Amino acid sequence: MRAKIFGGLVCLVAVALVGLPAIAADDDSDKPKFKTKQVMKEAFKGPLLKKVAGGDGSAEDAKKLHAMLVALSKNEPPRGEEKSWKELTGALVKAGKAAVEGDADAGAMLKKAANCKACHSKHKPS
Repeated sequence: MRAKIFGGLVCLVAVALVGLPAIAADDDSDKPKFKTKQVMKEAFKGPLLKKVAGGDGSAEDAKKLHAMLVALSKNEPPRGEEKSWKELTGALVKAGKAAVEGDADAGAMLKKAANCKACHSKHKPS
């Protein structure tokens, strides 16, 4: 009886050791959580960015905005140079992080970094 239980446990461990790396490979942490259109709709056109930049957003709002801005920076630019995309979205991520940390200058940083024309003129698809 002990041999059967031990054999079953060995099989279970073997399956786990073979299966776990495959499962872990499916969880791509570099893959953005939000697509660019979703970020534009919820954060920029919606009230999220304005609420956080204006100081009216909650801590949860700031965290959600920051997560969306990080995802935006991980997305590929629809057009234009990736270097420019990284610079523009990097400023947004930095401002979003400042908002999460409660930095007094976060609102001004967000308003400056969220310059629609600067990004859209280089990266918005026609």
